Amino acid sequence: MVASALLLLLVLPAGAWPGLGLPRRPCVHCCRPAWPPAAPGPHAHARVSSGDLWLGLPHVRPTIDISILKGEKGEAGVRGRSGRSGKEGPPGSRGLRGHKGQKGQVGPPGTPCERAYAAFSVGRQEGLHSTEALQAVPFDTELVNLDGAFDLASGRFLCAAPGIYFLSLNVHTWNYKETYLHIMCNWRAVAVLYAQPSERSVMQTQSLLLPLAAGDAVWVRMFQRDRDNAIYGESGDLYVTFSGHLVKPDTEL
Repeated sequence: MVASALLLLLVLPAGAWPGLGLPRRPCVHCCRPAWPPAAPGPHAHARVSSGDLWLGLPHVRPTIDISILKGEKGEAGVRGRSGRSGKEGPPGSRGLRGHKGQKGQVGPPGTPCERAYAAFSVGRQEGLHSTEALQAVPFDTELVNLDGAFDLASGRFLCAAPGIYFLSLNVHTWNYKETYLHIMCNWRAVAVLYAQPSERSVMQTQSLLLPLAAGDAVWVRMFQRDRDNAIYGESGDLYVTFSGHLVKPDTEL
């Protein structure tokens, strides 16, 4: 019977309770209101219930001073291994130019430069007729002969300083005779001086640049064919000359 009454009370709507004669109790806030409180409305002068008096109190939040809980500093640990080197960064901008330094002391003297020299210039005063098919031209006048490298009797210059040489041969032709000569390097003809027979004698010249090695011999020979081969000369005058000098040694090439 009691259980049935309780079920009846639970299913009844709230508006039906006053009809049952149940006593009313004042409504009290059971939840914490929002903070800060809303601005007072037009009925702010209304009387506040005793249950709402705590709304005017400030809201206090508790805090903890963590510095009080901080312990003492520990000892330094063992240093770890160095890491890998990073990538090289971009080059920086060029710095300002520094001040000029003081002049240094004079250094010790260097070794003197050893430069090679070689030169010769010889001539022939007397004329010469070829008597053989191949005949070396001897010379009888020495103009320049450094270190005695040119042998007048054989008509040969023996190279002691290898390098590039300038050679020049000048002759005077003989009337009605052929003039045919070779400038020789060892046994190789490297240049020809030639003049056909003529009723008038003329000066003929031949020059060239020639690389010579140490021990090479340079000389002039007459080459006779089916005609008389001759060069003209007179005592007291120098019509035939043969000259040469070192232009650049091999050490400077």
